[in-house]
Amino acid sequence: MDKKIENIGLLKGKILLFGGVYSNLQALEAIAEIAKIENIAPENCISTGDIIGYCAQPEETIQFFKQWKAKSIAGNVELQLSENADDCGCDFTQGSRCDNFSQLWYPYAKSKLTYSSLEFIKKLPEFIHFSFANKRITVVHGSFFNTSEFIFKSTSWEKKQANFDVTQSDIIVAGHCGLPFHQEKNKLLWLNPGVIGMPANDGNTAVWYVILEEKNNLVTFEHKSLTYNHNLTNALMLENGLPKEYAKTILTGIWDNTEILPETETKMQGNPITF
Repeated sequence: MDKKIENIGLLKGKILLFGGVYSNLQALEAIAEIAKIENIAPENCISTGDIIGYCAQPEETIQFFKQWKAKSIAGNVELQLSENADDCGCDFTQGSRCDNFSQLWYPYAKSKLTYSSLEFIKKLPEFIHFSFANKRITVVHGSFFNTSEFIFKSTSWEKKQANFDVTQSDIIVAGHCGLPFHQEKNKLLWLNPGVIGMPANDGNTAVWYVILEEKNNLVTFEHKSLTYNHNLTNALMLENGLPKEYAKTILTGIWDNTEILPETETKMQGNPITF
């Protein structure tokens, strides 16, 4: 099947990168406010996908995203919803805690979305290409080869290099794994801004995003943390019968489990993230 790629051309000015909204309307409202404060136009705000996820307001989140007019690729959740699939396509191990939880939040999200929201989701590209400060940048969800592939900082560079090779990119912006990081090698940059819908397993309720800038014809980037009304997000999740373990994560900043994490990232649980 041909991959759905959108080339949005040359971008100038600041660029806001984020991902994993996960139906967290409060976090999305907060990141949109950051864009206003930083004077970043909606077309320069780009999500790595999974607008829909664990939290309680999938329909409201999609409608807000549409009105904001920010850019996004389709995460695995959007691809599955587009195909009317019965699961989130997160590539969880069958019978694992994450898999069992997904059988609660995914049907909930699916039941709340209107026809107009589903049509919006179906039109999202799988990848976005753009140019910035003489660099070719590609936005992927997991990887170019597999939307559901978990790529972490500890993942071998060889796997990352293959993405640069096939896309002919200087910078890959990726999501899916839930943890913010960057890695540079061979004058190439793998950049994961993190997600805004859930904390980064660091014991902090704040979430993560990145701002790209051009300085002296060079690309610079800064990882930034975002605070939002997490107490409201938690309350809405509990009111709607969503997994209480995920609702607890919103308050503690600690994941319920580390099933998807490699050993290196598992050992970092509860440690503050610094850049």
